[in-house]
This record gives sequence, structure tokens and C-alpha cells, in this order.
Amino acid sequence: MIFIKKAAETSAKTDSVREDVAKIIADVRRRGDQALLELTGRYDGVALSDLRVSPAEVKKAYSRVDEKTIEYLQLAADRIKSFAEKQIDCLLPLEYESSPGVVLGHRLIPVSSCGAYVPGGRYPLPSSALMSIIPARVAGVKRVAACSPPAKAFAGIHPAVLVAMEIAGADEIYCMGGAQAVAAYACGTVSVPQVDMIVGPGNAYVTEAKRQFSGMVGIDILAGPSEVLIIADKDADPALVASDLLAQCEHDPTARGILVTDSSKLAEQALESIYIEAGSLETGQVALKAWEDNGQVILVDSLTEAAAISDRFAPEHLVLQTMKNDELINKLHNYGSLFIGENAPVAFGDYISGTNHILPTMGCSRFSSGVWAGVFVKVASFQRLTGEGAAGLAEACSHLAGIEGLQAHQRSADKRRGR
Repeated sequence: MIFIKKAAETSAKTDSVREDVAKIIADVRRRGDQALLELTGRYDGVALSDLRVSPAEVKKAYSRVDEKTIEYLQLAADRIKSFAEKQIDCLLPLEYESSPGVVLGHRLIPVSSCGAYVPGGRYPLPSSALMSIIPARVAGVKRVAACSPPAKAFAGIHPAVLVAMEIAGADEIYCMGGAQAVAAYACGTVSVPQVDMIVGPGNAYVTEAKRQFSGMVGIDILAGPSEVLIIADKDADPALVASDLLAQCEHDPTARGILVTDSSKLAEQALESIYIEAGSLETGQVALKAWEDNGQVILVDSLTEAAAISDRFAPEHLVLQTMKNDELINKLHNYGSLFIGENAPVAFGDYISGTNHILPTMGCSRFSSGVWAGVFVKVASFQRLTGEGAAGLAEACSHLAGIEGLQAHQRSADKRRGR
């Protein structure tokens, strides 16, 4: 393994973020809506009188979005919903008799409420509204709230995001963002009822707030900067490789793009193409900043070695552009979402193919999945025993309880002997 390009060394300011978020959370807990309104003015530069977006404002948003955008948002929503429905169909209730008179099983119970967080910041992200709200609806969540920070140009949530929230099926929409929005969801205020689960990506402050509330409410994942790792061989198109790397790098300056290849020629061509391609993009400066700071190009001896390196990185997005994609798939285990072949760019997964784009980052795909309909479903076990079934288990249960020294457990089991 040879690093043709390494990422620059940067230091994360985690302590200051943690402390700032803790202060914001304490403020929202103490002052509720008033804190949310003041923090929105301070951080977003927009003065609000009400946090909840009215149906009239949502209707107005449709008039501010062109018909083609609405058409394609609906197309994306339909595809995301279809995939989520197929996924939820894979989850089934369970009930079986494990021994005479002992019935075991589980029920599938959706969480009662969730809050979807849709980032604002550099770009409006209506796609994230679809990705977080639709799977919750498909899973059967009764109350789905959605929020996003205001855009200065509109003195409220970006119209395209509002339209996406409505298409996705949000029951409530709030104009709020940052760590304070997560705090409102988790703690509840007069205007924002508490939720059982919070989903959706966000910046470092949003992620830290979710981390601090983990255990009080359910969270999907602690998302970090966007990542893509591309495994490419000599037959890959360097222009496509460069384009796909830049597509992730343009998210923000902390995004990470990685190319792993067994071809030094492809590596050189892709590096050259990145600068050519970036020069023709309005977002090229942001993309190049991310590439220069965080981008990596790794030369390997074989595609098998490339697969092993990819599994160690455990990237959010994994792209295969080789002549041996089918062979590689079985060697790969750690990734958020897999994009197979030169005709499957990550951009399709971000918007329109139907899979979800809220995915684990920072190596978390080693042990976790992205957002899908099952995230919103609790698998709750049950047992139902007859007298015969209880009598058959009582002696063993009593003995094991005795080993642990739990006499009340032991007596509880003994009372079922011979019933």
C-alpha cells in the first residue's frame, strides 16, 4: 500500500463543541420556546414569532417552487417509499411453541413519535426531508415532526424543503435548527411536544446534541462529514472517478474522498481530472478545499488488498468501478451503502434511486446501519405459558436462580411446580 496523496493533519475542537452544546441544551431546558426563538435569531439571523410552520406557509411554499422540482421531489418520494415498503416487508412477527405449553415470539411495534432534523446551512436539502420522514411513515410512526433552520433569504424554511416535508408526510413542521432543535425535540417545550426518537443528519453541534441526549431519546446515528471511497482499476474512467469524488467533497470542507486503486496510471489521471473538473464547478472551491485537506489516493497491489483497506475505513459510501465488481462484493463487509459499477454514482443514492442517504460515517458502518424503516420499529418479545409449560421449566429456572443467589426469583419459579 502506497499513499500517493494523504489527508492533511487537522485537529478537531471537540471540547469546545461539547461545552457549547451543553449550554444550549441547558438554556432550552430552562426557558423553552423563548430560548429557541432567541437562539434562532442569534445563530440563523432570522427573527421569528412562532416556531411552528402553518399550513398556509406550506401552501405558499408550493407557489415559490417550480413545477419540475415538485414533480421530481414526488418521483423521489415514491421511489424512497417503495424501497422502504419492501424493507419493512422483510420484518415479520414471530410466534412458535418452543416446548409443550411454552409459546415464544415477538411483536413489531413502531415508536409513537419521531422528530426529523433536516439540515440547512450551505445548501437547502429537501432530499434529507424525504429520507428521514418517509421511512418513519412507512414504519407506522403515529406522529412525525420535522424541523429545519430558517434560510435568511426566505425568513423561514427554504420553500423546497417545506414542499419536501409536506410531500413526505410530516404531521408538524417547525422552523428551528442546531443543537437547540435537538434539545426541543428531546425535552419538549410549549410549542414543540417531546418525541421518542430523533433522526436526520446535521453539523457537529447537532451531532453532539444527539450524543448528549442518547439514552433519553432514541437516535439514528451520530453522523459526521460525508465520505466516499472508490475502488477503481485500470479500466475505470478517470473523469468519472474524479467527478464522483468531487460530488462528495462539495458537501462541505470537512467531507472526505478516497480513491483506492491498483493502477498508478488511473491514480495519476484521476488526480489531474479532479482539478480540471473542479475548475468548471461553481462549488469547485469548496470541493477542492475538502479534497486537498481530506482526500486520499492509495495505490495497492491487488483488488483484494483494496477490499481489505475499504473494510478498515468502513466508508459511508462505497463505489466499485472495476472489471471484477461481482467478485469484490463478497469480500466487502463494512459500508453504509454500496454503488456497483460506473453507472451507479453516489448522487443517485443521494436523491432518486430509492435507497436511503442517511448513513453511518466515521467507521461506524463496522457495527451500524443507516436509516431505514426498521429503525423506527421496536421488536418486543413475549412468552405465553400453560401450567404444563411452566411446570416443565420451573425446576431448571429455580436452580439457576439459586446459583445467582436470587431467592425471590427461585420462589417465583418454585410456585409454578406441578401446576
